[in-house]
Amino acid sequence: MVQIGPHIDFVLAKLRWMREQRLWPNGRRYLWTDAFGVVLLVSMYKHLHDEGYLDEAEWLVSEVTRVLGRQRGIRIGEASDRDGQYFHYLAMWMFALARLGDLKPEYRHQGVKLAHDIHRAFVIPDTGVFWKMKEDLSGPYPSFGLGALDAFDGYVSYRLLDEHALAPEIAEMQALVNRDYKDLSIDQDLGLGMMLWLAHFFPDESWANVQSPRALAMLDRMWVDPPGYFCRTPALRHVKFAFTNYGVSLGLQAVQRKLDRVIKVNSFFDTYRSNDEYDRDAITHIMACTSHFPGEFISRPAAMS
Repeated sequence: MVQIGPHIDFVLAKLRWMREQRLWPNGRRYLWTDAFGVVLLVSMYKHLHDEGYLDEAEWLVSEVTRVLGRQRGIRIGEASDRDGQYFHYLAMWMFALARLGDLKPEYRHQGVKLAHDIHRAFVIPDTGVFWKMKEDLSGPYPSFGLGALDAFDGYVSYRLLDEHALAPEIAEMQALVNRDYKDLSIDQDLGLGMMLWLAHFFPDESWANVQSPRALAMLDRMWVDPPGYFCRTPALRHVKFAFTNYGVSLGLQAVQRKLDRVIKVNSFFDTYRSNDEYDRDAITHIMACTSHFPGEFISRPAAMS
């Protein structure tokens, strides 16, 4: 059986390098990266018992709120071309708040408030979830429609936040999930990884039982070895991104499948250079840390009573 342990030395070196290069957390804010970063810091705190990581996670939440927070919701990123709001970014941020909320309950309450603030703007009951909205949530962002995975994102994040406080919102998301899961076929690398990750939280539910094997089968078609990476889509076998492969790695580790490919992905992308902006983009390096050390991204078994 393939075993993948937490590569703490890799994460420590990567965090040190990002700070030295002023990429993260002392760089520009970007909600997806910062959501992964909060979970990483919580994971490091729980693994190393170093209060500094917990303090930094709290500082990061305050900085995201200060820089990206809006009257309702959170902007995509600090850069001028990162306007609007993505639902799947908000859902990942709510997951991060839930994980921090395991240690400090006020962050779970913050996540519940965010869900209440944004839900009605993004979600049309029995129809779908808008993928991207205008920054003030006054309407859908031009040229963006309903997202394929967003109801799944919301369903899982809401349940992990507070099943009681978000019961009406969860019911609306669950109705969309139940309507769509049988026909949904994902063929993009990061979407497949995220579906595996989402499904591992509720593996006995019908949607997870359909989507997990379907995602694994599609990823089999997208595996390119040598050298050892998942292509962007089955039709684009030479197109590869480090950060999306790290997302696939997270999904595979969540469901404990194809772990030999996780090792190959990490090995290949640890030295790979795309010679574009992604080489120095924090999203690449934070998700590399997640791939090497999933930590609190992976569901924990319920405690025995």
